[in-house]
Amino acid sequence: MAKKVVATLKKEGGKQWAKVVRAVKNENGGYSFKEEMVPTDEVQSFLGSFK
Repeated sequence: MAKKVVATLKKEGGKQWAKVVRAVKNENGGYSFKEEMVPTDEVQSFLGSFK
């Protein structure tokens, strides 16, 4: 199943994607990590919205 997704993301004319990993602080004071797939042209605006 994963091979099909990777092949779909690499098609010519499709958007380029980047995996963004963020550290999120929880109520207990520890950190967890969130991973999201974001188009490369929107990465800076995506990361800037969490400051």
